[in-house]
Amino acid sequence: MPNASGKKQKERKATSAAGRSESQNVKSPSRMIDGRIKELGDWRGKTLSRLRTLIKQADPEVVEEWKWDVPVWSHDGLICTGETYKSVVKTTFARGAALEDPSGLFNSSLAGNTRRAIDFREGEEIDEEALKALFRAAVALNVSRGRG
Repeated sequence: MPNASGKKQKERKATSAAGRSESQNVKSPSRMIDGRIKELGDWRGKTLSRLRTLIKQADPEVVEEWKWDVPVWSHDGLICTGETYKSVVKTTFARGAALEDPSGLFNSSLAGNTRRAIDFREGEEIDEEALKALFRAAVALNVSRGRG
């Protein structure tokens, strides 16, 4: 007759194995962003991928997240989202109204007191240096406000 402690150990091992398999089914935010880019498979996917690369170049410490069914990038608070629509890829800056935009990149959501966005359309050039500067300014704003 098997002893009770042997049975408990087997149950714990089974639970542990099940826990691992469940956690392996949860996709990381980075993989979810990869999936969105692949799923789009057109100019929007390429644009989102390029924006993602620029964000990482601007801030190597950026954290990728997945909220509201869209990619989100944060550093000491939310920086921006990467939304995709039929005719635009929209990058919404959480505190965009508080950012200087000397290159005039913001072209959407201009009326609000908090957010600002940039709509990228098919075939449009991206001012990469100005965009990276805007990302860095958003991070600096978050850090200065002590958001975490």
